[in-house]
Amino acid sequence: MASAAASLFILTGASRGMGRAMASQLLARGSGVQLLCISRRTDAALEAEAARAGSQVVQWSLDLADPVPAAQQLGQWLAGLAGLDGAAFGAATLINNAGTVGDPAPLAQAALPALSQALRVGLEAPLLLTAAFLHATAGWAGRRQVLNISSGLGRNAMGSQAPYCAAKAGMDHFSRAVALESGGARIVSLAPGVIDTDMQVQLRSADAALFPDRGRFEKLKSEGMLDSPESAARKVLAWLERPDFGDQPVADVRQG
Repeated sequence: MASAAASLFILTGASRGMGRAMASQLLARGSGVQLLCISRRTDAALEAEAARAGSQVVQWSLDLADPVPAAQQLGQWLAGLAGLDGAAFGAATLINNAGTVGDPAPLAQAALPALSQALRVGLEAPLLLTAAFLHATAGWAGRRQVLNISSGLGRNAMGSQAPYCAAKAGMDHFSRAVALESGGARIVSLAPGVIDTDMQVQLRSADAALFPDRGRFEKLKSEGMLDSPESAARKVLAWLERPDFGDQPVADVRQG
């Protein structure tokens, strides 16, 4: 059973990069934390980290390119918690972190299945998971929050990145729309800055003929301008603790 001060976190894309760092940092908070990780693969090391800290972790291996079953499963799981101890959580938070940059290319040369996957993972899944979360926790007494991990590319367009730009811009705008709705939950779409993750590797290794901005990302790496996943995770999780969380539904960690 959850204690009165327990906090529930649901985190997508928890198997690598900033998502993996956020999972570790949340579990390290100790016995008051219950964490559900949704990723394509599970990580046995997270189980060990939870055991050492006295926290709890559940991991689901799901492909968010098929988001309807994932959202349905989340809603059913949360409904089960409400029947047991959901009301005892002091806070419940959904962090939509999963996303993909795919293979950068002009839209006319992009593969149609890859475009569909990018939008399903990057926009449709967060929208459906948010809907399931808000519906299932509507009667919970504790603080309810949604943190969408966005990007500067949702606000500043870049060639050969149309699906990623579209997904993040859509994430920003659906966050604005949800913020206007009643229900007591708070929502923020947060750009975390530029981070040294596998996505950056993909961008630096893209075909320069298809992705003219590749040099920009090579420069970020060579000049040491990338934040580490661990540092970025700390900044993102700190945003959740702000007393003004949700006052501005679209934000950037670099703007304070």
